[in-house]
Amino acid sequence: MSSAVLSPDRYINRELSWIAFNQRVLAQALDQRTPLLDQAKFSAIFSNNLDEFFMVRVASLKSQVEAGITTPSEDGKTPLEQLLTIRERLIPLLQQQQDHYRKQLRKQLLDHNVELLDYSQLNKQQQQWVSDTFRHSVFPVLTPLAVDPAHPFPFVSNLSLNVAAVIHDPESGQRQFARVKVPQKNLPRFVSIPTELSESDPKPIHTAVPLEQVIAFNLDLLFPGMSVQGHYFFRVTRDADLELRDLEADDLMLALEQGLRKRRMGGEVVRLEVPNDMPEDVVEMLMNGLAVEEEDLYRIDGPLGLDDLFGLMALPLPKLKDKQHGGQTPAVLARTQQHLIDEGAIKPEEFENIFSVMRQQDILLHHPYDLFSTTVEEFINQAADDPQVMGIKMTLYRTSKDSPIIAALIRAAENGKQVMALVELKARFDEDNNIQWARQLERSGVHVVYGVLGLKTHTKIVLVVRKEQEKLRSYVHIGTGNYNSKTSKLYTDLGLLSTRPELGQDLVELFNYLTGFSKQQSFRRLLVAPVTLRKGMESLIRREIEHAREGREGHIRAKMNSLVDPDIIALLYEAAAANVRVELIIRGMCSLYPGREGLSESISVVSIIGQFLEHSRIFWFGNGGSPEVYIGSADWMSRNLDRRVEAVTPVEDANLRGRLERLLELYLKDNRGAWDMQSDGSFIQRQPEDGGDVRNSQVQLIKQWSQGVPQS
Repeated sequence: MSSAVLSPDRYINRELSWIAFNQRVLAQALDQRTPLLDQAKFSAIFSNNLDEFFMVRVASLKSQVEAGITTPSEDGKTPLEQLLTIRERLIPLLQQQQDHYRKQLRKQLLDHNVELLDYSQLNKQQQQWVSDTFRHSVFPVLTPLAVDPAHPFPFVSNLSLNVAAVIHDPESGQRQFARVKVPQKNLPRFVSIPTELSESDPKPIHTAVPLEQVIAFNLDLLFPGMSVQGHYFFRVTRDADLELRDLEADDLMLALEQGLRKRRMGGEVVRLEVPNDMPEDVVEMLMNGLAVEEEDLYRIDGPLGLDDLFGLMALPLPKLKDKQHGGQTPAVLARTQQHLIDEGAIKPEEFENIFSVMRQQDILLHHPYDLFSTTVEEFINQAADDPQVMGIKMTLYRTSKDSPIIAALIRAAENGKQVMALVELKARFDEDNNIQWARQLERSGVHVVYGVLGLKTHTKIVLVVRKEQEKLRSYVHIGTGNYNSKTSKLYTDLGLLSTRPELGQDLVELFNYLTGFSKQQSFRRLLVAPVTLRKGMESLIRREIEHAREGREGHIRAKMNSLVDPDIIALLYEAAAANVRVELIIRGMCSLYPGREGLSESISVVSIIGQFLEHSRIFWFGNGGSPEVYIGSADWMSRNLDRRVEAVTPVEDANLRGRLERLLELYLKDNRGAWDMQSDGSFIQRQPEDGGDVRNSQVQLIKQWSQGVPQS
């Protein structure tokens, strides 16, 4: 079965499926069981997700419409039909978000002495303080831009928040318009006001007013001699997808830098957000000046750009947040920590280097429950300093600023080791960061490459080669997530540390594929995209179909971020027809219909949304009673299977396979963060029975790890 015979009524539009995912994120904000500041955080995530969706996905659809493309998507919708349906789905969600902010979040924060005030709510003392602050800290950096026949409509940058000021000239009687950009980079969105200026009793813990209102109510200072008749806020989103034809680029880094300069200026406007009360003549002037159509206009009933609610998480109110999880060092690695010797926690003779532990057994890591710093970073740090290590090779897709891993690679090169880093320059929205890392690594003597032409390198792999008894031994890490210290605390990811010779040899050859002219067509144990991963996954699914047809149980369990590949979906429908039991845990987009009579009755889909972003990928196949399980960097998406370099590894140790099986079971039994996908593509959140146990998989995992029991 192939996508050619997958009829439109069997495929859910990927854009609408993504909106359904972001709706589940918003539901975390609206859920009164979510701690108050975490409600603000999830509302901010919803907004941030939506910004990227418009900058990339909506922008792409608009480009197709403008190019006259009418080719339908897999579900039969033209680009224009998709745009109109996206708008229809989003408008009620945006209203829900604003209702929550105005009617619930602000009021409930006030009960905890946190005041998010409008300028009109400030007392005279507070208004005077705000005016003084405006004069000293804001006024000097503002640039009012008039719009008239002598001053064309100014360029409005991507994601900028702006004030549209309506000005009356008392001498000429003319009504004029000016735009003032809100300076968001160097000033906080919510301006903190000294709490002692409050007239409430007891004194608030935190009082703030939006920066755009601070500007708006002091506009008279910007337009002396004029009368300010009105002010209105607006926000612009532009096409920020970076089209890069690397096959045509003589110098990939130079081409990317030029593309980034264009992105900073921004492409065409794909969304204009305005408040509900903006007069029609001001709306029309903005639409004309920005070349915006009616379908790109979003009227918002409240403050624009609620992604800035992230800032509230800095408030020192732990009772209003989910309990923070610090993570643990796995017991098997407890004596491998170099810093414990320096701190006197263990004696030098008690120390085991990480290589000696890895030689004894494979090690399965589960972040953030297992600390990234004492596992993956410790592995790379020890490799950098170990005199027996000859070389280090790794891929870098997204990494954090001030990355300990970058520092370790530089130190390794300075120690005379052969160090190679593949830096993926085309990691969306991280391109500039990765260019800086690449240059810093190159200056330090690290061999830096940028991957295979025409493909993104998304795989997460490390190869350390160590000389032992006149032989070379390979130590590997293969993971599901980025080598990023920051996101390792926020995302759930898995990783395998191993010395299995076949995995080591596969990585040697995979790195040769990435750095040279290798046309590798097969690997021993790894499934590698775009070479063997699609065929391998399809073969594993077909094997379950054969087991079912021959009277044995066919069973598949898979966890991933997204399932949108038509060929895989068609094959899963074929598996359902053969009565294979298919249990899917999919956080984000899912274009498959589960539980449909005559199509997918044996397929179930659950989505887990919680404190951490579920980012790990696990693929489990029953294999007639001899299960096989894989982890890796790839989702079941066409881009992962065909247009990226990915690596998926089997987990062959029986104990580790058992841990992954129990982990899948834990997710499937979740009744707090889990959403069941219905046969029509909608989702219903699971609810614990009255008086029954609350099974929150992430909370259960935190509890297990904190008790030193890393078992699901």
